[in-house]
Amino acid sequence: MKNLKIVLIAAVAISMCSAAKAQSKWGDTPDDSIACISNVSLYQEFYKQKSYTDCYEPWRQILLHCPRFSKGVYQRGVTIMESMINIAQTAEERDAYIDELMRVYDQRIQYFGEEAKVKAMKAQELSTLRPNAYKEIYEIYAEAIQAGAEELDENYVTLFFKATVDYVRAGYAEPTLVIDNYDIATSLLEKIRENIEDDSATIAKISSYINNVEAAFSPYASCDQLIEIYQKKFNADPKNPDLLKKITNIMMKKSCTDNPLFFSATENLYEIEPSPSTAMRMGSMCYSKKKYSEAVSYTQDAIKDLTDKKDLYKAYLILGLSYAGQNSYANARTALLKAAEVDRTKGEPYLCLAQVYAQSSRSIDDGMGGRSAYWAAVDEARHAKQIEPTDEIIKKADNIIGTFSAYFPKKADAFMLGLMDGHSYVIPGWIGKSTVIRTR
Repeated sequence: MKNLKIVLIAAVAISMCSAAKAQSKWGDTPDDSIACISNVSLYQEFYKQKSYTDCYEPWRQILLHCPRFSKGVYQRGVTIMESMINIAQTAEERDAYIDELMRVYDQRIQYFGEEAKVKAMKAQELSTLRPNAYKEIYEIYAEAIQAGAEELDENYVTLFFKATVDYVRAGYAEPTLVIDNYDIATSLLEKIRENIEDDSATIAKISSYINNVEAAFSPYASCDQLIEIYQKKFNADPKNPDLLKKITNIMMKKSCTDNPLFFSATENLYEIEPSPSTAMRMGSMCYSKKKYSEAVSYTQDAIKDLTDKKDLYKAYLILGLSYAGQNSYANARTALLKAAEVDRTKGEPYLCLAQVYAQSSRSIDDGMGGRSAYWAAVDEARHAKQIEPTDEIIKKADNIIGTFSAYFPKKADAFMLGLMDGHSYVIPGWIGKSTVIRTR
């Protein structure tokens, strides 16, 4: 035995020398290293045999004497501890094992990092073992988000929001926390979804997670509730940029932008932190208030510096609609077609253009009271369905087609001008499009 000890010490000394001054995975002292080596083989053999109860003690000795041995020791430790929890004889013993497992996660972070990921794993584990520990579960998830939200898988982001709702319902926080964390969760999930390319199954999965978050948020989601909560905060601190960002973000997501609170928060945010995104929000706000000239000005400023494809698409839509509000039809078309160019999968720009064509009918001198403009409108609505054949776009397009088809010229009126169904026709004036004659 004495000779064996000498051999073990020599082996450990060699391995420690190779790491120079770095602390060895075998332990910080020769005695630690001997204890580590003697327990590693036992742990590995018992684990292979799935004899987790026999594995438990040598595994614990490895964490005690050489906690840097390998990340796998901590990963396998979850299985070992879950086995010990399952065979616990009393509630007290079970709780003690659960507490020990939580410390294993903490120790893994201490020696192998990955704080955000491991904390999220710890929170998920605790929610399984102690599902009513709402306070502790939420606090661990919140620590994970703070440690590195962008490092977390979409599943953990969804669980973080669920933990938030449970935490609030249990009386540990005000409903404002649900609203704040909804903004965090949906922003993270949307960012993950935007970064996925050519993987429809994964995109669909992320979309389902977003829908789950939306469903959990729905009891807190009415505009009246949001305004009641945030109006008080705004009145107390109207120049706080972080608060203003929260207010404007959440009210935009929930389509509450017609409320004076959104206008005030947006104006203050633009004053404090002018940026492309705040300029776009100012444009959106001015458009909703029918201040079209100001909307055009703000949105043009935003477009100069916007880089995000999604924001740029929205900005061109707002710009096009604002120009239409000024009866500046050619500029409106240019902006809407820019939106269509930014995102070629969207049908909305063509639906908006259909409305612009119809709106401009009185300015078209075609001998039919401008009714040829409705041919162009219906053409654009049909094109929108081809570009984006979703239920929502199809429904909107069909409504436009049905409405504006009723304004086609009468057959007799067209005949008097030498126009016949099915023949080509170039719409005069600013539209200048080639289309097909249709009558009613």
